[in-house]
Amino acid sequence: MSFSVTINIQREFETSCAPDQVFGLLADVTRSASHFPKVDKLVDLGDNTFRWEMEKISIASYTLQQTIYASRYTADAAARKIFWTPVQGVGNAIVEGAWIITPKEGGTKVALTTKGNLTVDFPAFLEFIISPLVVMEFTGMIERYLANLQDTFNIL
Repeated sequence: MSFSVTINIQREFETSCAPDQVFGLLADVTRSASHFPKVDKLVDLGDNTFRWEMEKISIASYTLQQTIYASRYTADAAARKIFWTPVQGVGNAIVEGAWIITPKEGGTKVALTTKGNLTVDFPAFLEFIISPLVVMEFTGMIERYLANLQDTFNIL
């Protein structure tokens, strides 16, 4: 039997980079994804829809599984918002979220909200052990992604 792990992440950061430059990078899914760690493949499915195929999750010497999902991206330049909605029936996860880019004096405030639901192919009795490890792994990847983006914004 399998079980589901839900991951909710909300993060904010500020950068001295101009709002239009921040929006331009984040709205370009391929360019933004190049900052995300442990992406095995990003497949363009057309219509601003992408399938993410992540590297297999390994914790210590144990390999859990590969996460695969697809999302459709919408960028609203006037509102400076980018959001993504899940494509049902692709892979073993459902991921949705949004970037909200707000101009501030001397730069930009960037807010990320994302929610994922991952189906894990392990017996249900292992859920209490594996769920926190999966959340920790994905939270760490998001933190690295944000740090990578901030590094890029600092040189734009």
